[in-house]
Amino acid sequence: MDSTIIDLQIWQVGLAYLFVLIALFIVKRLGIKRESEILISCIRMTLQLALAGYVLTYIFENSHPLYTLLFLLVMVTFAIFNIYKRVKRKLLPQTKRVIALSMGIGAITTILFFNIVVIQFSPWYEPRYFIPIAGMLIGNSMTGIALGVNSLVEGMYKQRSVIEAALMLGATPEKATKEIVKRAFDAAILPTINSMVGMGIIFLPGMMTGQILSGISPLVAIEYQIAIMLGCVGSTSLSLIIFIKFGYRTFFNNRSQLIY
Repeated sequence: MDSTIIDLQIWQVGLAYLFVLIALFIVKRLGIKRESEILISCIRMTLQLALAGYVLTYIFENSHPLYTLLFLLVMVTFAIFNIYKRVKRKLLPQTKRVIALSMGIGAITTILFFNIVVIQFSPWYEPRYFIPIAGMLIGNSMTGIALGVNSLVEGMYKQRSVIEAALMLGATPEKATKEIVKRAFDAAILPTINSMVGMGIIFLPGMMTGQILSGISPLVAIEYQIAIMLGCVGSTSLSLIIFIKFGYRTFFNNRSQLIY
């Protein structure tokens, strides 16, 4: 197999920005007020990836466990604050703590298990493996928790009268919010399930595509992609179950009264 890697020139990357111009033209013609968001997100994406490229180059050339763990901490921290920003309603301080706890424990536990037990690369902090894998697992957990938080918060606000009625009839907070919690978990895990259903037939995922473009055999790329996807399911599920288990409790005080 020809393993020649096509190195994109700056002007070639610049041509890809034509797609952004197309998107701006379409939203402008349709009267959708999204021009500034598209531009800002495009600029942020470019700057963030450029910065990440230089940082990763340094880390790869100077492999050290401290650098790897520091980069992991930065990714988890940014993921937590990104979840806060995605929630439409104002979050209670205790809910924010639960989000941070579930994101940190769920993602980091899965990353360590996946890298040390499943992939088994050496040394365990090798950044060329550790950081990309951590990024994919954290990204999926972040998306799942963000969807779960939104669903849970909306359910608690919109159905507060139903919850209070159940509480007055003697139900515990857990029973009063059982259906809301179930819907939140379902809304959060559904995108991951849909991705698995269409993977390999409707689309080729990013990691697999990247490995194939770099010259790796499609069969080896598939093995890695299957393992990564299962890891994403585990990371998302673990993070969600921690959040769901403790998240609903933050809407009640010590006397099981609903907090607005």
